[in-house]
Amino acid sequence: MKKNIVSVIKILFFLAIGTFFIWLFLRQLTPGQKREIWDLFITANYSWIILSIFIGILSHVVRAYRWRMLLEPLGYRPKISNTFFAVMIGYLANMALPRLGEVTRCGVLNKYEKIPINKAIGTVIVERSIDLVTFIILFFINFFIFFDKLNLYVDEKVYKPLMEKLNISDETTFYLYILIGIFVVFAGLFFLIRKRISHLKIYKKVKELLLGLWNGLWSVTKIKKPFLFVFQSVLIWALYYLMVYVCFFSLSETSHLGFDAALSLLIFGSIGIMLVQGGIGIYPAIIAETLVLYNITNIFGYALGWLTWTAQTLMIVVAGTVSLILLPIYNKRKHEKT
Repeated sequence: MKKNIVSVIKILFFLAIGTFFIWLFLRQLTPGQKREIWDLFITANYSWIILSIFIGILSHVVRAYRWRMLLEPLGYRPKISNTFFAVMIGYLANMALPRLGEVTRCGVLNKYEKIPINKAIGTVIVERSIDLVTFIILFFINFFIFFDKLNLYVDEKVYKPLMEKLNISDETTFYLYILIGIFVVFAGLFFLIRKRISHLKIYKKVKELLLGLWNGLWSVTKIKKPFLFVFQSVLIWALYYLMVYVCFFSLSETSHLGFDAALSLLIFGSIGIMLVQGGIGIYPAIIAETLVLYNITNIFGYALGWLTWTAQTLMIVVAGTVSLILLPIYNKRKHEKT
C-alpha cells in the first residue's frame, strides 16, 4: 500500500512539474500568439512527423540488437522480437516512473526468455553507461562548435538581465570573479580532503556511480564483436539525431535549419527529458529557447517543440502498447510450434 502511494505521488509530482512549465510559457503569450501556435500545429506537414516516428522505432530495433550482444557473453541469445518488445515496454513504463522501465524490460526477458533479472539489469547498466558517455561527447562537441552562439545567448538572456535586476554595474563584475575564485579554491580543498569525507553517504554514492560507469565501459571489451557494438551505439544516436532533424521540414518556417541546429536540439532536448519525466512541458520550452540561437521566434520554436515531443511520445506509447499486446501472442504461437 505504501509503495503504491509513493508511486502515485511520484507520477503526480512529475505531471505537476510538466504542467508548471506549460503554464509558465503560455502565460507569456497573447491570445493571438496562442492561436498562431495552434494553427501551426494543425497545418504542419505530418508526413515528416510520421517519418520521424519510424526513424525512432528503427533506433530501438538497433538498441534491441545491441542489448542482445551484451547478453550473449552471459550465455543467452534471446529472440530479437522479444528483446525489441521488452525495450519498447520498458520505455512505456519509464513514462510513468523513472528507472521503472529498466526493471520492467528485464522482467519481460526473465518471463519469456528465462534470463535472470539480476544478470539482465547488469547489461542495462552497461547500456546506460555507453549512452551517457556518448551523450557527454556529443554535448562537448556541440558546446565547442557553437560556443559563440551560446555565449551570445547567455550574455543577452541571462547575464545582462541578471546584472540589471541586481543593479550591478560593469565595475562590480570584479566581485563575480572573486566568487568564482572562491569556488575554485573550495573545489581544490575538496580534492585534498576527499579521504576524510570518504565515509559520507553522498561521497560513496558518487564513487559507486563512477565505478559502475567504468566497469560498464570496460565490459565492452568482453563482447565478441566490439566494433559492431560501437557501430550500433553510434547508429542509435545518429537515428535519434535524424529523428529530430526531419521534424524541421514539418514547418516551412524551420525547414531551412541545418544539421547544426538539429544537434543542438538533440542535446538540449535530451537534458529536458532527463530533468522532467518524459520531458512533458519543459521539452517544447527548451526547443523554443534553443531555436532563438538560430533566429527562430518563440512561436515557431514552441510549435516545433510540441511537434517533436508529440512524435517521440506517440512513438513510445503506440509501439509500447502494441508490444504489450503482441508479446504474449507471439510467444504463445512460438510455444505451440515447439
